[in-house]
Amino acid sequence: MAESEWIVHARRSLYESEWIRLGLADVELPDGQRFEHHIVWMPAAAMTVLLNDSLTHVLLMWRHRFVPDLWNWEMPGGLIDEGEQPSETAAREIEEETGYRPRRLDHLVTFEPMIGMLECPHHVFLGIGAEKVGEPSEKTEMQRMEWVPLADIPNLINAGQVRNSGSLVALLHVLALSGPSVRELRK
Repeated sequence: MAESEWIVHARRSLYESEWIRLGLADVELPDGQRFEHHIVWMPAAAMTVLLNDSLTHVLLMWRHRFVPDLWNWEMPGGLIDEGEQPSETAAREIEEETGYRPRRLDHLVTFEPMIGMLECPHHVFLGIGAEKVGEPSEKTEMQRMEWVPLADIPNLINAGQVRNSGSLVALLHVLALSGPSVRELRK
């Protein structure tokens, strides 16, 4: 065992539903301190940065989130259904929420949004190119969607208009990869 690893002596459930599990863990720190620590589990999610064919614009949805009571730009995404692969969820959610189908879908990164207390893997994909295949079947997901210039993303983030952790991680990841030109993402 590593010198900085916490020891979990026991776990107990406080609340469980299909959407969330809340529990307490009896933990011991390397220095011998022992206490109860909250732990939260939520289902895994998948989301996609969908770029247009020329790699100049990203498809974003303007959404209201009632818990923090804020509006922000987000990418299409959602919870992974039982038996579904994250890439299948990403493709399904794009089509359901926007009516587009990506021409190519690549895994970018998987991250945990609050790793100290929450287990909820977020699988982020990059979609390159899109074909309009219909209207969104999810009518309550957003107020509107727009193909936003990729060059505008840093200003939207700085203005607090991208607040969702999955969207932030994904968009910043694409911007970091793109450097002076996002064209390298085609390879």
